[in-house]
Amino acid sequence: MPQEYKMKEALKTAIHAKKNLMDFYKEAASMTDHPGGKKVLLRLADEVRENAKKFYDHYRWDDLDTFESLIDAPTRPDSAMIVFLRKALDKNIHERKARELAMKEHEDLEKTFRLAAKNMVDPQVKAVFEEVAKDARNHYAVIESEYAHTMGMVHETDIDTYVRE
Repeated sequence: MPQEYKMKEALKTAIHAKKNLMDFYKEAASMTDHPGGKKVLLRLADEVRENAKKFYDHYRWDDLDTFESLIDAPTRPDSAMIVFLRKALDKNIHERKARELAMKEHEDLEKTFRLAAKNMVDPQVKAVFEEVAKDARNHYAVIESEYAHTMGMVHETDIDTYVRE
């Protein structure tokens, strides 16, 4: 069923989705004692923060706090991602588990925004939602590649070796 969203609502939704994902990574990093897992999660949080800034920079209304205030605000304890995280993790989140969680969250984010985009009436709003979905897909691909590499699977940087053999 088509939905009538305004650009303001679409950008706010995108910004808040990125904030929730960033909070997810920061929370996961704070829960682990494993240095490698912590490093991966904090890097992912920084990347998502940069991505949120891209959407914030397009927001031309004056009803949001500054980007820094908004993005550095405390994590919402009722966020579905945070609730899931607290149930799913322990103090030994290693790189593999961190990447598995990240892939799942990016996959879910992409599905949510693709479905929302499909139902949007305004083409500009649809484009914002598609951009969030595309960013999630691209980030998923990077994380998946790192995951394959840490798991000893064939990595795309090794492709020349396997093609020549």
